[in-house]
This record gives sequence, C-alpha cells and structure tokens, in this order.
Amino acid sequence: MLKTMPELMTGVYPNIRRISAEQAQLELQQKPGLLVDVREPAECAKGMASDAVNIPRGILEAKLLELVKDATQPIYLHCAAGVRASLAAESIMRLGYQHVTAISCKSDAVISAFS
Repeated sequence: MLKTMPELMTGVYPNIRRISAEQAQLELQQKPGLLVDVREPAECAKGMASDAVNIPRGILEAKLLELVKDATQPIYLHCAAGVRASLAAESIMRLGYQHVTAISCKSDAVISAFS
C-alpha cells in the first residue's frame, strides 16, 4: 500500500532532530558545522543563506561523503519548507553522520536568519 507524504513524514519526524532557523543560526555561532541547502540549483539561484552549501537532495549522499569525512561534524539541512530536509536528515543519519539537524521552516526564514 502506498503512503501519502503526511503518512510518510509521521514516520520520519520522530527519528530526526528538527529546529527553527534562528536556533540553527545560534548553534552554528557556538560550534562550527555545515549548513546544507538541499534545494535544486534553480531554487537556490533565487537566494541562499550565506555560508550555505548547495547539495541537491538527489545527490546528497554521494556528495556529502566526499565533503564531510568526520561523522561527528554537525550538519544542518534546509530546503523550501522542511520536508526534503527532513527526508535528507534521515537518509544521511543512515550513512553514519551523528549530529544531523533538519531546519523545519521555509527557506526565506533560513535566508533571513543567516543574512
């Protein structure tokens, strides 16, 4: 039986850490980490948070393994509204990354918090 996106997300959300853009910005000020925008390049062309790295959701696992060799480095993921970031967080946790957080708000809030 196929699941709807809301049904799928009810299984994902309890397994990942989700915070606001403001909280992510505070945490990244206190401890270095990586801010990853998992939107598509065309979406990012309209605006990105400063210091964010764009790695689209479709190639995240492969690119992140090349970029981040330390499984304990904090990684913060964001997208347009939080769904792709949450799915991405769950996926990279399965790779072994230990400190993964999805930013659960719209990209405009992330861009504003990191401006």
